[in-house]
Amino acid sequence: MTKYIFVTGGVVSSLGKGISCASIGKILEVRGFKVSFVKCDPYINVDPGTMNPFQHGEVYVTDDGAETDLDLGHYERFTNAKLTKENNITTGKIYYSVITKERRGDYLGKTVQVIPHITDEIKDSLKKVAKDNVPDIVIVEVGGTVGDIESLPFLEAIRQLKQELGPTNAINIHLTLVPYIRSAEEIKTKPTQHSVGKLREIGIQPEILLCRSEKPISQELKKKIALFCNVALDAVIEAIDVKSIYEVPLLYKQDCFDELILNYLHLSPKKGNLEHWQEKVVGVLKNPEHSCRIAVVGKYIELQDAYKSIYEALVHGGIANNARVEIVKIDSEEVASSSIKQLMKGVDGILVPGGFGYRGIEGKINAVEFARRQKIPFFGICLGMQTAVIEFARNVCGLKNANSTEFNPKTPYPVISLLEEQKNVKIKGATMRLGAYPAHLMPQTHSHASYKLDLISERHRHRYEFNQEYRKTFEKHGMRVAGISPNKKLVEIVEIKEHPWFVAVQFHPEFKSKPDCAHPLFREFIRASLKKD
Repeated sequence: MTKYIFVTGGVVSSLGKGISCASIGKILEVRGFKVSFVKCDPYINVDPGTMNPFQHGEVYVTDDGAETDLDLGHYERFTNAKLTKENNITTGKIYYSVITKERRGDYLGKTVQVIPHITDEIKDSLKKVAKDNVPDIVIVEVGGTVGDIESLPFLEAIRQLKQELGPTNAINIHLTLVPYIRSAEEIKTKPTQHSVGKLREIGIQPEILLCRSEKPISQELKKKIALFCNVALDAVIEAIDVKSIYEVPLLYKQDCFDELILNYLHLSPKKGNLEHWQEKVVGVLKNPEHSCRIAVVGKYIELQDAYKSIYEALVHGGIANNARVEIVKIDSEEVASSSIKQLMKGVDGILVPGGFGYRGIEGKINAVEFARRQKIPFFGICLGMQTAVIEFARNVCGLKNANSTEFNPKTPYPVISLLEEQKNVKIKGATMRLGAYPAHLMPQTHSHASYKLDLISERHRHRYEFNQEYRKTFEKHGMRVAGISPNKKLVEIVEIKEHPWFVAVQFHPEFKSKPDCAHPLFREFIRASLKKD
């Protein structure tokens, strides 16, 4: 029978439930258990696909084309779990399903209510993950903070499901903040007591408390937390701040967190350790032999989470090259041709990530031009590829005012244009070219040398594409197609021949990178950047 771990959060948001869940998954996976995850998001949007990156952060895309919460990226990076659309549920998705059933007459005229209909739908969604993937353990993260009105149906659903499954088949781990008050030089437990009290009011008694703190929590304070929160002393786990998120599984393992969870769930584990993780990931992060500076020129730089997978994949590329990667974040709206030399001072590589809309596009184009002219290793992703194509068309091919039809529908040279199947699309949500698609790689290209494969599969999220009417013109001037769809209709990768390393891709390779297995393109981009004079 599949076991469940429900992870809730209290006191404040942004405590790192996603990292905690991913780390729990990691320490259980090395003990021989197959894990899966579900992220429950309380917002009414059906998925985050139409949400502003400044509000929501990155939209993570799975192989099956689901636009999901960025925490699914943490789950896949830390573990071997293969996630799908079933692994992220939202209030909007749940209500949409219930309302559809009501309109169809499935409820036979009954009054449709939050309890039992909404909570039953949530429980069915959580159970479906266990049926589809047959994992040993499903880790369910409930977004938001205990006390939020929005998350109450999810909390009620996990209360019911926990009761149905029985005490040895489901546990609750509550992540909470134990703040350090600098003026008083004291650690305070009262917020945690109130948070657990709020959880108990709705019928959930946590078995384990995961206490975030910037200072070590004394044994005396742990006893106080255990007493007032009605948990065992050894179930008060300290989660102290660390420099790298990849240290978290090591701390959990060191505190025997895995043993505690397995005892509660009555599971007999295999022997397993994190020596490889310690040596090949954290060891390299702490003591790298090399270093380089990578400029990320983006539209959403102000929000750390907007390019979360990009930043992590760059770190992974550094780990693969025994190097520390310093990320220089540059707002593309600030990249004018007059100031770019100063902005790029000391930079070893330039990456232009994805995005939508015209704002900041000319700055991205300026960054591409600088990388091309100065022979600085360049990596373009999604919109980054499109801006690379526009720059090359204008400044090398002589196609003055070349542009994408997204930014200028009347451009005389539409080198980037709307995908054919997108031309009649009116509804914005979940209608882009989404998910994994194959591509053939051309021999004797940087891309083929990186992957060492003829056929690859990568995740996409876009509406616009390279216009193949201009392919011969581009190839004549030195930009080659390095990857193309099997039907030869869609250009997936372009490269510049006379450049040390200039690769731009239409897909999102960052979604398939892991700390102990860097994506080939990120690995080779960092390697090229380390070689820069």
